[in-house]
Amino acid sequence: MGCLTENLSSFLNNRWLVFVAAMWIQSCAGIGYLFGSISPTIKKSLNYNQRQVARLGVAKDLGDSVGFLAGSLSEILPLWGALLIGAIQNFVGYGWVWLVVTGRAPVLPLWAMCILIFVGTNGETYFNTAALVSCVQNFPKSRGPVVGILKGFAGLGGAILTQIYAVMHSPDHASLIFMVAVGPTMVAIALMFIIRPVGGHRQLRPSDGFSFSIIYSICLLLAAYLMGVMLVEDLIDLSHTVITIFTVGLFILLFIPIVIPITLTFSREPRLSVEEALLTDQQKQEPGKSEDDGQDIIFSEIEDEKPKEVDLLPALERQKRIAQLQSKLAQAAAEGAVRIKKRRPHRGEDFTLMEALRKADLWLIFFSLLLGSGSGLTVIDNLGQMSQSLGYDNTHVFVSMISIWNFLGRIGGGYFSEKIVRDYAYPRPVAMAGAQAIMAIGHFIFAMGWPGAMYVGTLLVGLGYGAHWAIVPAAASELFGLKKFGALYNFLTLANPAGSLVFSGVIASSIYDREAERQAHGHNYGQRSLLSSFSSFVYLDEPLKCEGAICFFLTSLIMSGLCIIAVVLSMILVYRTKPVYAHLYGRSRRILESCDAYSYRICGYGIHLEEAGLYTIVAVEELEHRRFVVIFIFLLTFEFHLIADIAY
Repeated sequence: MGCLTENLSSFLNNRWLVFVAAMWIQSCAGIGYLFGSISPTIKKSLNYNQRQVARLGVAKDLGDSVGFLAGSLSEILPLWGALLIGAIQNFVGYGWVWLVVTGRAPVLPLWAMCILIFVGTNGETYFNTAALVSCVQNFPKSRGPVVGILKGFAGLGGAILTQIYAVMHSPDHASLIFMVAVGPTMVAIALMFIIRPVGGHRQLRPSDGFSFSIIYSICLLLAAYLMGVMLVEDLIDLSHTVITIFTVGLFILLFIPIVIPITLTFSREPRLSVEEALLTDQQKQEPGKSEDDGQDIIFSEIEDEKPKEVDLLPALERQKRIAQLQSKLAQAAAEGAVRIKKRRPHRGEDFTLMEALRKADLWLIFFSLLLGSGSGLTVIDNLGQMSQSLGYDNTHVFVSMISIWNFLGRIGGGYFSEKIVRDYAYPRPVAMAGAQAIMAIGHFIFAMGWPGAMYVGTLLVGLGYGAHWAIVPAAASELFGLKKFGALYNFLTLANPAGSLVFSGVIASSIYDREAERQAHGHNYGQRSLLSSFSSFVYLDEPLKCEGAICFFLTSLIMSGLCIIAVVLSMILVYRTKPVYAHLYGRSRRILESCDAYSYRICGYGIHLEEAGLYTIVAVEELEHRRFVVIFIFLLTFEFHLIADIAY
């Protein structure tokens, strides 16, 4: 009985269980991608025109991206509280919309419907924040893959919910809105007590690389499966039984990852006691906490008062001398003899949002994200019109395709950016620059309108757009810390609707309307300004229809140019942050190189060694893509060097 209780406790506190639960929640956090499926029902039921539906779409985009409140509450409330608030918002917002659409509640004015859509979609920000904050803290050494996988599942949420809706076989299309209101709410409430930090830094195991490989394989299989199912359902009239079988297969793929925490629980690799003994006190603390947090005081005077010869002492002696000096300064401060100043954090340390806003690096990330992801979202929002202008009738095929490419971009962005920082200690934003260069090519192909341009452009823009949302959160956590990660992440997400509002709501729509008016009036039309186009959006004029590659030619060229500017901003950020990443990730590589010089084989763990006379293990970090575990204990006293133990 005692063993069973211990196993159950270990299972519930396993960081992989938290990660799998976060994946399931993120699968329901992509309800914003379903707006294209529910908007026709709203339009038909409430007799809206296309401009009114577009305004609902703007409310949806704002709700999906404005997460200041979610980020702030995640720092005050436990994460289950944030998930509960998100579930309530989702249920109330979309539940009320369902009541209005089905006639069970009085019809509301357009502004009230916009508020309901905003509130319902804003629940996503709580799901995103809780999932990312908990998992980034539980996997501090694998931020890229974790963020990429979680954001990827959010991108697949629309396709997953659409497939579940297909098996319901309901003739009432409003039931999709009901499912959007109830489904994510039930999942979030069921899993809200599992989503939490569980001290992931203390659960590093040599099997983590293999576990991530399994997750990546499942992600790729899931994307291919959904793509195949959507194409088959689109081309062939399937029976309800076959659709049910497809949906069961989808659920099996979604539930397979739970095998990982179960396997780790019942076939645990207990950490050797020597490893725990050699961990420093700081490493045994919860993630995101440090000794500075316990003291709430940073003595900037230490650097001024510290004798120069202290830096030449062995590490242990140096730490002891600094601790003594700090104690004296604290006593002097208590007596009023010394004025204590709080040192501003440096890149790589914990920042508050206000402190980060003073840094040029944050604004470089923000504007690079605004130009890159904003141009990608412009394509996503206008994909139906783009495909129609080129003569395609089945526009929903491209919508489904870009969702899959978006998902794969998020998975790939997390994986390759992690390879860059781990293997080369190079700044992660270089991966963002690569994604933006790919998007620039995709926009150029859209502009040319060549045969097959829709397929190739959708692929490139979808991959590049998705990669942003795996790279940016991980880079922000590395440069500005984990302590206020929720607030920082939700600030950066504002770049998405800001870019969409300017690029799609003003530039793309005005150019499209001018070309449509040119075609409608046979070149005899007045010049139309951006202001007049924006006013037509406000006053709900019926839009004209444009045909041909010329409709989005200029818009796509502008988007391509903006992506090139984003590449320049990202490379400036790379140049500025090279020392930070060299400090964060270069140390492990230097240790491996020095160990290789002694012909020692390192397979599972990297060893951080003290810098001075007596060498011993002070930290053990997992290195991915290794197969075995080798533990070295170096003892060097004067001229004597002995390998004490090697454990495979």
